[in-house]
Amino acid sequence: MIRLHRLSAWFPNIDRRLWILMIGRLLLQFGTGFVLFYAAVFFVNEVGLSPSAVGLGLGSESITGVVGRVLGGSLADSPRWGRRKILLISAAISSLADLVLVFSHNFPTFLLGNLLMGLGIGLYWPATEAVVADLTNPGNRNEAFALNRLADSLGLGLGVVLGGLLIATTGSYRVMFIIDSISFLIFLGVIYRSIPETLNHEHTSPNLLYSWRFVLRDRSLQIFAVANILFTTYLALLNSALPLYLTRFVSATPATTYHPGMISILFTWYIGLCVLLQLPIVRVLRPLDYAYALLVPVGGWAIGFGLIWCAGQSNGSPMWIGCALAVMAIATVAYNPSASALIISLAPDSQRGVYLSVNSLCWATGYFIGPTIGGWAMGESQAIANGFWLGAIGSLGIVVLMLQRLDRQLQIPARKF
Repeated sequence: MIRLHRLSAWFPNIDRRLWILMIGRLLLQFGTGFVLFYAAVFFVNEVGLSPSAVGLGLGSESITGVVGRVLGGSLADSPRWGRRKILLISAAISSLADLVLVFSHNFPTFLLGNLLMGLGIGLYWPATEAVVADLTNPGNRNEAFALNRLADSLGLGLGVVLGGLLIATTGSYRVMFIIDSISFLIFLGVIYRSIPETLNHEHTSPNLLYSWRFVLRDRSLQIFAVANILFTTYLALLNSALPLYLTRFVSATPATTYHPGMISILFTWYIGLCVLLQLPIVRVLRPLDYAYALLVPVGGWAIGFGLIWCAGQSNGSPMWIGCALAVMAIATVAYNPSASALIISLAPDSQRGVYLSVNSLCWATGYFIGPTIGGWAMGESQAIANGFWLGAIGSLGIVVLMLQRLDRQLQIPARKF
């Protein structure tokens, strides 16, 4: 009993509805894990699409993702819609997208499935992040976001493990999309039965156009958006370009072959570290200002990309990739809660959904840039593919510059619009 009490005391004290939301997110990400790291490999190696076409198709999610994020954040702030309805609609659209991908045998249907998925995911993120913000206060918000990311990572990890086992034993990639579709339907059921509307009608904005004008004139948000786009581009490269790099170039070395089972083990290692380190890293970074806390993921991505480059230059030992994924796990868990909490700290209560739309638009942009340029690079020569990771390291200088400017901007007592 004493050990159980100590374990429960280690977790932050948050609203019961957030624990239910976390369970739903875990189930949702469980299905996503079946797809995320294997979709690119499947459509290149099994369906026969080119790496650049797959990169373009995956990146196209961001086109409808932009629409979904703008609508999702705006309608989440509206008393007529609210957070709950948007979450239900997003789950239904995403489930339909997976069914399209199940029957995809060419680029047009592959593109349609990704466009639908982009719309569903675009609607999802501003609304679900707004729910977390609604049910927390500044004292426990960072840790609440961290716990939700922990649920995401745990579900994703379980999905990656079982997805790898499924592919290794049956070779059936299309079942992945069926499982992902079911996970969206389960999430829909959790929201419908257990999460009431969290929007406070006293804090709603009467004019959504005014909300967007206000947001787009926020100087601190403008500065952070540049860094945020690059951060999400790096996450997208990890999900899309790295598996192709391992199977197309590092596997070409005599010493190592990166088959789906090997990739599954490596990404399980990455996600497992994300789960274990999420709360400890957030608590270590809590005393730091947002801009300084975000320098930690900058260092993690720099080291991680450098280690991937080293793997391409050496015999491709999994140890190189395992070390790269370890430091990038630290970067990921340091980035996600800090970025979300920063956005909420900038947002007035009546405009949380719209501010979180901008945050999600950064994700949409990054997840368009990452798969597109990553797919192009992985379809070229090994020299270009290897040099691509050095270019990614160089781009981190822009992030550092933006964080320095953000820190100076946040020191201004009253933001001017």
